[in-house]
Amino acid sequence: MWYLFPCNLHRQSSNPEVPVNIHSFPALRPTPARAALIAAPPYDVVSTAEAASQAKGNPDCFFHVSRPEIDLPAGADPHSAEAYAAARAALDRLRASGALVPDADPALFIYRQVMGDHTQRGVAACLDTGDYDVLIKTHEKTRPDKEDDRMRHIAALGAQTGLVFLLYPDRAEIDRLVAKTEAQPPLYDFTSDDGIRHSVWKAADSAALAKAFQAVPHCYIADGHHRAAAAVRVARERQAGNPAHTGREEYNRFLGVLFPASQLQVLPYNRAVRDLNGLSRDAFLAAVRDRFAITPEANPRPAEPGLCSLYLDGAWYSLRLVAAPDADALASLDVSVLQDRLLAPVLGITDPRTSARIEFIGGIRGPDELARLVDSGKAAVAFSMHPVTVGQLMAISDAGQTMPPKSTWFEPKLRSGLLLHTL
Repeated sequence: MWYLFPCNLHRQSSNPEVPVNIHSFPALRPTPARAALIAAPPYDVVSTAEAASQAKGNPDCFFHVSRPEIDLPAGADPHSAEAYAAARAALDRLRASGALVPDADPALFIYRQVMGDHTQRGVAACLDTGDYDVLIKTHEKTRPDKEDDRMRHIAALGAQTGLVFLLYPDRAEIDRLVAKTEAQPPLYDFTSDDGIRHSVWKAADSAALAKAFQAVPHCYIADGHHRAAAAVRVARERQAGNPAHTGREEYNRFLGVLFPASQLQVLPYNRAVRDLNGLSRDAFLAAVRDRFAITPEANPRPAEPGLCSLYLDGAWYSLRLVAAPDADALASLDVSVLQDRLLAPVLGITDPRTSARIEFIGGIRGPDELARLVDSGKAAVAFSMHPVTVGQLMAISDAGQTMPPKSTWFEPKLRSGLLLHTL
C-alpha cells in the first residue's frame, strides 16, 4: 500500500512482512566489444585531473559522461550548466556511435568482481525510491550540494548512470539463482587497469530472482547515499509534474547492485589533519598520551579493532582506542572514539563533515599515502584506522543512527557505464 505523504513516495514501513522490492529494467548498456573501454570508476573516487588522465585518448571512457568537466576548458566549474550539457552530449555520442545500446526487454543482471583472492557477486536491479531510508536502510548523512549535483546530472541525462552499492542479509536461494546464472557465458568479462576482473550476466531467471528477494526484509546502502537521495528527489519532482502519475514509472526507481553481506570487503577510511591546532609536536604528543595508551615504532596498519596508528614527524605510533563501558554501537566505533577524544578536543576538528582542515583517504591507498602527505607538509599528522565491520554498519543502521563521515571504504568499486537506467 502506498501512503500519501507530501512526496507520495513513502510506503508503509511498520509492517515487518513488507519486503524490499527489486525490479527488472531495460538496461542501456555497452556492446561487448566496447564494454572495457567504456567502464570507469565511480565519479567521486577520482579528481578531475585523474579522470582526464584516464580518459585521454579514449572517447568511449565513461568519465566523459560522469566527469564532463574534463572536456571543458581548464578550471571550468564541474557543477555548471555547461558541464551537465557536456555530460548529455557525451552520452548522446555513445548512443549514436552504437557503443551503448538499449535492451528491448527488462531484466536483472549479475555483476561479479574479483580482486585478488576476494570475490563478490551482486544482483543489479532497480529499487523503489519510496523504500529509501525505510526498508533500504542508510548510515550516512548526505550533503545538499552533492545531492544537488547528482540530481542535476540525472535530470540532464534522463538516466541514472551511477550504481548504488547495497548489501543484504545472506539468502541461500538467492545464492543458488546467482550460481545458476554464472554457469552461462557472461555478457562482459574483462580486467580493468587496476587488476580487478569484472563480469556481467543477464539473469537466467529474473522473475525467480525477484521473488527470492521477497524473503529479504530490508537492505543497507553501503556506498552511494547521494546517488540514491538524488534519485528520490528526481522522483518527487517528476511526480509533482505528472498529473497522470501512477507510481509505476521508471523515475520512481533507482539503480543499484545488491551484495550478500558475507561477501563484502571493507577497507579503512583514514584521516589526515593539516595542522596541530597551534600545538607543538611535544605538546600534541603529551595530549595524546593523556588520553590513550601510546606505543612508538608501530605497524602502520593496525592489527585489530581498538588500535589506531598515528604518523607524526616521520614516525608511527600505536594508540589504544578504548570506548566507554556503556558505549553503544556508534560510540564504540574506532572512528568515533578518535573523533570524540582526540580530533575534536585536541585538534579542534569539531565537525569533520565541514572542516577544511581534515582530509579523508580511502584505505585502498594504504598508509604510504598518509606518510607522503605528512612528509610533504600537506598534513601535520595522519591516522591509519582499522576497518569498520559489515556487522557494525548493519547494527548502526538498524538502530537508526548515523556513522561518522567517511567511516567505510568498500573495495572493489562498481564500474560506471556498464548498466544504465533510463527514466
